[in-house]
Parts: sequence; C-alpha cells; structure tokens
Amino acid sequence: MVRLPVYNMQGTQTGELEVSAAIFGVSPRRSVLHEAVVAGLAARRQGTAHVKTRSEVSGSNRKLWRQKGTGRARVGDRRPPHWTGGGVALGPRMRSRRQRLSRRTKVEALRSALRARARSGDLTVVDQVELAEPKTKALNEVLVALGAQAPTLLVLPEPSEIIWRCGRNIPGLKIQPAADVNCYDVMAARKVIVSKDAIPPLQARLS
Repeated sequence: MVRLPVYNMQGTQTGELEVSAAIFGVSPRRSVLHEAVVAGLAARRQGTAHVKTRSEVSGSNRKLWRQKGTGRARVGDRRPPHWTGGGVALGPRMRSRRQRLSRRTKVEALRSALRARARSGDLTVVDQVELAEPKTKALNEVLVALGAQAPTLLVLPEPSEIIWRCGRNIPGLKIQPAADVNCYDVMAARKVIVSKDAIPPLQARLS
C-alpha cells in the first residue's frame, strides 16, 4: 500500500490515506502516456476544414473548345485545379481525427498519469469539498489554500451542481467526477485535487 497525505480545505494536513500500490506506487509508462495524450489532442480537433473539389465548385461542365485544330492546349470543363476559380486538388476535407484506444490502454494511461502526478507532488487529496455558501469566492479560497495553480483539475466522487456553478468562473479550473476523469485532463493540469471520497471509485475503475 502507498500512503498519500490528506489535507483539509484550509491546506493543513490532517492525516494519511492508504491507496493501492498497483495504481499509485509503480513507475508511469511514458509510451502509454504519450499515446493517450496524442489521442486526447486529436479528439479535440474540430475537423471542419473543407475545400471544394472540381466536382463541387460552380461552373459549366461543357468542354470549352474542340479537342484538335485550335492550336490551344486540350481542355475539358472550366473547373480544373490549375485554373482560377477551379477546384482544389488534395485539399483538407471534413473528417474526424479521433484515434481509437483500447480499454486496457485507457486504464493504463490513467494509472500512469495519476502515478506521475503523485510522484511529482502535484496530486493533493482533500478530505472533503463542501462550501458553507455557494459562492465562487469560497471555492477560490479553498484552491488558494491548497496551492492550486491554473490549470487545475478538481476530482469529485460524483457531479455536484453547486461546486460546478461556483467553479465555472474560475479561470483554468476543470471539475470532473471520478467516473469521467481521463489521462489527458490529468496531464494537462498543473495541480490535481482529488476529494478523499473520489479515491475508491477511481481505484475501482483502474483495478
């Protein structure tokens, strides 16, 4: 087992939490991390770049002049790529750039990401995330006390409408339940704050 320090919302260490050594105690696999991060970046591409080919641009498809006897180069319609106003050859087309990862790869990538953050000291376990009043200022004070620097990932055991409303105006803060955390979000954050109650569902996902 591996022990992680547990802090309260004021930033004071209140104890330790035993977590699975198979998840937090093994060296991260850089190759799997790289594969998952590249897939995460690819999934964020819109893929909306689109140019028209010669079959899509406007213009007549009539042969402009006869094939022989004019002294001019032979030509078909008025829409070839080398003509002004013609179609584009081999240009970008609208498509999805998502890369499929196996479930085993996703699980191992998330394990490696959590290991890397835990070993570098950028993963903080907080005993609870509860606000006395639903205000952005209250949540921001908790993040400052825990030493969070944007971008920050806050992991909760389950979705919380109040926490989400308080944190949506804080720059660089991303709030996710434990069931939706992925490798890219963990690696993109400079600080990962995990609620103590979110550790069991995380370990269940990765076991």
